[in-house]
Amino acid sequence: MRIDPGETAEARGSRDPAARLLQLLSLLQAPRDRTGAELAERLGVTPRTIRRDIEHLRELGYPVQATQGNIGGYRLSAGTAMPPLLLDDDEAVAIAIGLRAAATAAVSGIEVTSLRALAKLEQVLPSRLRRRVSHLAEAATFLPQPVQGADAELLAALAAACVAHEKIRFGYAPARGEPSRRLAEPKRLVAAGRRWYLVAYDLDRADWRTFRVDRIDALHRTGSRVPERELPDGQDAAAYVADALAAGPGNCRAELIIHAPIERAAEGVPSSLGVLERIDEHRCRLRTAVDSPEFLAFRIAALRLDYTLVGPPEIAPHLRRIAERALHAVGPERSRRNREPER
Repeated sequence: MRIDPGETAEARGSRDPAARLLQLLSLLQAPRDRTGAELAERLGVTPRTIRRDIEHLRELGYPVQATQGNIGGYRLSAGTAMPPLLLDDDEAVAIAIGLRAAATAAVSGIEVTSLRALAKLEQVLPSRLRRRVSHLAEAATFLPQPVQGADAELLAALAAACVAHEKIRFGYAPARGEPSRRLAEPKRLVAAGRRWYLVAYDLDRADWRTFRVDRIDALHRTGSRVPERELPDGQDAAAYVADALAAGPGNCRAELIIHAPIERAAEGVPSSLGVLERIDEHRCRLRTAVDSPEFLAFRIAALRLDYTLVGPPEIAPHLRRIAERALHAVGPERSRRNREPER
């Protein structure tokens, strides 16, 4: 489009007021306030036109909030109804892909809702974007969820409590021991493998704890807000959960030397298995703990990296049986041929 240098910004912006309103709505969806002057510059109109357009959006039911002060501005806030969202091409495709994968994610109870939302989204997608999404759906598949996922409503309530720094009460059923009621200050939610974990300060025990979300029930938000606590040693929540998984509650602990740089090992070792520690440029150490040596041997044997078992020795017989079964499955002749170098 050619712009006449003698044409005013007001005239340029007023040629297509409907398109300008859509652009303005898109800008207001950003997670920060935008000043009238900034909006006017982006849209090529005057601040007076911006004020008129803001009032027009409000008349249409969009809850546009104005903030006061030296750097006052506008933002689209939450209202009684959800207004239409404006998405660019990549955002629309990302949401469609995410909805397709939702049924196999670590969140349960949203499969039907996800499919319904996907149907609505694909109905309004331009044909070029619908093709991108359909091509991915045809070429990709997802493994079924191997474990029970976390409830979507529970996750949302815990997330809200974390953001608000609000004390919560809930029932918790540990892997061992009796169920109990807990009073805690939630810090963060962390996804590790196919599980969700809540990092929280347990007020009854006066210490930090990691709770598996699928073992939490009867959540009650107390409404009591407290200052945010910092985790020990300046850790972030993800590192804290990784340490907790490596330290227990499994009673079978093991140590392995991974014969790969820690950066490469981090790509092949799931965070739910344990904690990696750098040894040198070519090796790293994996510390892990699970409930039984048989299951730990299975997890270790599935690693796609060379490793050396440091201990405990109880794991070695289980690893040996896994290796023997694998060799028996392929047969000695085929196993020998597989080991021979290609000529």
